[in-house]
Amino acid sequence: MTVIVTAVFTPKDGAFDAVAAALAPAIAEVHKEPGCQLYAVHEAPNGQIVMIEKWDSAELLDAHGAGDAVARLNASLEGLLREPVEVTRLTPMPAGTAHQGEL
Repeated sequence: MTVIVTAVFTPKDGAFDAVAAALAPAIAEVHKEPGCQLYAVHEAPNGQIVMIEKWDSAELLDAHGAGDAVARLNASLEGLLREPVEVTRLTPMPAGTAHQGEL
């Protein structure tokens, strides 16, 4: 079963661009990982950066979390965030059409 993840990054004042720059290489790297269906970054109106992810399985997501790309990303974010990254795992609840009812 697929797993959807949101990761919310809250940059310190004046660090938005640095956080966005730190995320860019990680995105390209993670797109190549097994099981990654979606790994997309978005700017929220409140100044947070929200990553939306979709993985083939919890096991592949766990491997991603323990991998080098995440370790490098965490190191590059050192001192740039106001609070720890808020990561939430979601389980799809399909409804409606197959195309529109599930991420």
